[in-house]
Amino acid sequence: MALDIQAIRADFPILNRILPNGKQLVYFDNAATSQKPQCVIDAMTNFYENYNSNAHRANHTLADEASAALENARSQISNFFGAKPENLIYTSGATEAINLVSYGWARNNLDEGDVIVVTEMEHHADIVPWQELSKEKGVEVRYVPINIETFVLDMEAFEVAVEGASLVCVTHTSNVLGIRNPIEKIIDMSKKSGAAVLIDCAQGAPHEKIKFEDLGADFIAISAHKMAGPTGIGCLLTTSEKIQQMRPFMTGGSMIKKVTTDGTIFKDGHEMFETGTPRIAEAIGWGAAVGWLDQFEMKEIHEHIHNIASLAGNEMKLIPGIKIYGDPNNKDSAGAISFLHETIQSQDLAILLDEGGFAVRTGHHCAQPLMDALGVPSTNRASFWIYNTKEEVEAFVKHLRYICERFS
Repeated sequence: MALDIQAIRADFPILNRILPNGKQLVYFDNAATSQKPQCVIDAMTNFYENYNSNAHRANHTLADEASAALENARSQISNFFGAKPENLIYTSGATEAINLVSYGWARNNLDEGDVIVVTEMEHHADIVPWQELSKEKGVEVRYVPINIETFVLDMEAFEVAVEGASLVCVTHTSNVLGIRNPIEKIIDMSKKSGAAVLIDCAQGAPHEKIKFEDLGADFIAISAHKMAGPTGIGCLLTTSEKIQQMRPFMTGGSMIKKVTTDGTIFKDGHEMFETGTPRIAEAIGWGAAVGWLDQFEMKEIHEHIHNIASLAGNEMKLIPGIKIYGDPNNKDSAGAISFLHETIQSQDLAILLDEGGFAVRTGHHCAQPLMDALGVPSTNRASFWIYNTKEEVEAFVKHLRYICERFS
């Protein structure tokens, strides 16, 4: 059954926003963060209005309700991602989840001479932690290039790089190119080489049903705010085996069994890594978000996004001076189109688009190694999601063509 996009749009109050210049908002910055449906806003507001309390801290009514809501959200979210609740560790987002792997697992299991494989298309959050680990412990970091003609990962180079590797870290979907990597093949090749695998699913989770246990990765990092959830929360999905190999990233309250002046005994499992006051409202909001998403087939969401991204890309290519980085027509493309004009500076182009009501991203997208590979300092990026429409795309292309004709 086709998605009812107008009914979906009605769930997002911000999409009715009229900007200060009088233009109707058209939101094409979904790869940075998605908008939130009313049910997510209501769930978080309800917590603050009716049972705001710290979880797992007391025995009064509000604390019991907050604790139950926090753990119910854990069950909802883990079930959505095909994982056991005890294998989900709440984090502030995908960035903290990746750093948790770096500090909690890699520093305790890798040594000088071990190899970590990453790609040129990684977000900085999946590059910088490994560079820091390399400086600290002497591990080798190998970078797999992209094919700059096709914009896909060079799998022949990956096959060479993975030999002797201890850890492979790969983005599920590029936040710049919209390219989905062949993660199933990558996981299989990595496992055959004896490497643990971390998949950054920050961009993949809003577009595809991630099934942790089916994929067979050791670690999966996810952010809530790109998939209709609130900012400030995400998770690391990992295996019970890997949890047992990890040490705490941060220490303090909540994650201890006993503290004396002689030392500390930590809790077991995921509780060892959830330090301090839990992200209660955020977890509740994320639980509401996955509940909202669960009414749809993710394949239908992807098909809708792919259709409008293909339309946008094909029309944009007809505008003189516009160059697109990536392939929106690729069936696995996740609806992000990076582009530049040959004479209009990217920031100026974004401002001119904003004057028409169109919100797009500009910059290096926290992916400077990829920008270097593409030979550009930055790009503009239009990224689409479930509530965007063909009519919005047509209006966008019309306005972009007008800008290019007038200012180039």
